[in-house]
Amino acid sequence: MSKKNGLADPSRLKPIDEDDKQLLRVVIETPKGSRNKFAFDSQQHIFELNKVLPAGMTFPYDFGFVPSTLAEDGDPVDVLVLMDEPAFPGCVLSCRPVGVIEGEQKDKKGKQRNDRIIAVEKDAHSFADVKTIDDMGKQFEKELEEFFVNYHRLTGKEYRVLAMKGPDQARKLVKTHRQ
Repeated sequence: MSKKNGLADPSRLKPIDEDDKQLLRVVIETPKGSRNKFAFDSQQHIFELNKVLPAGMTFPYDFGFVPSTLAEDGDPVDVLVLMDEPAFPGCVLSCRPVGVIEGEQKDKKGKQRNDRIIAVEKDAHSFADVKTIDDMGKQFEKELEEFFVNYHRLTGKEYRVLAMKGPDQARKLVKTHRQ
């Protein structure tokens, strides 16, 4: 009997959809509405429970990463995915980037960039007309900022939004951090 790992390594998938070069491939780690924060461990090829958010706090949208990228924080480039229903850990989606939150996190060791792409799953009905992050409105931006500030506070880090930029900057982020 073979002694191979049970899961393939989704972090090694191609970052761009081969059928439509404008779409990013995103591996979901944590589904919308979950208090559980899952993370893919590329050493063991498993999705692990990373932390549990406090009662009343959940992920506002599906959260994942662009495979075959490496951001400044040492992890693949993060993506928040807007779609009609939650996905599940390990699900691979084709998404069109609509913007990026350029952010900085700070802890006792220092500061580092921690940007997050905002993307819409290609078949999402509720977000079909969203082309840029600006289409979501200022309240959306404020809620995302509050989520990330509070989320980082739980781990003893500070998070500060530096800017919200459009889809071209999101694509540039992937290109810059592609492995």
